[in-house]
Amino acid sequence: MVRGAKRQNFKNRAAVLPFTYGTFNGIIKPEGLSYLNAGNTIAHYQKISDDIEINANATYVMSLVDFAFPDSVPITDWFDKLSMGLALMNDGFDASIITNIFEIQLLEAFGVAPNWVDCVVCHRKDLPFDYSESMGGLLCSNHWNDDPYRLHLDQRTVYYLRLFSVVDLRKLNKIDVNDDTKSRLRQVIDQIYSRSVGYVPKSKKFLDQLSNFKL
Repeated sequence: MVRGAKRQNFKNRAAVLPFTYGTFNGIIKPEGLSYLNAGNTIAHYQKISDDIEINANATYVMSLVDFAFPDSVPITDWFDKLSMGLALMNDGFDASIITNIFEIQLLEAFGVAPNWVDCVVCHRKDLPFDYSESMGGLLCSNHWNDDPYRLHLDQRTVYYLRLFSVVDLRKLNKIDVNDDTKSRLRQVIDQIYSRSVGYVPKSKKFLDQLSNFKL
């Protein structure tokens, strides 16, 4: 918590604005409330604050990261990854694609960890793939009959799912995805989260409402 944050002359007002990246000093207590004493703003993601759609994506991503890890567990790698993701959104990268990348890469933290590398049965990499929820990953075309409930994904969607599972945000320059593929990605990721993760934050529901409004 921050004492006096609502006062007009509060000296750390800028540092505690939403979507602000900075360094902070405070008292962390093992039990009860902890308090922030001082903050130093490094960056404020103004575009995220100003654009409701980017804001909704960023809020959803942070909700997923927050839910995936206990508060008492340091997650330096994910903190750095989240900071990079927010910076990319703020710099104009497609917020929905950045969100998809986080959703796919967070699956392991939720205990799902699909195999996006090769066929879960024979480990071939050179054939068309589909996704099998029951078998926990990709099936090559030689084994599609092993799961009558496979998702019947097109190969472009499979390509991006595999790419998103390994892409390094620090090295991301550009990803162009057409609207049809974005829609298919949204559907399959929603299905995986609904059936395998079982967690839908309120921020996701708001993001869905925005998408439906755009339609």
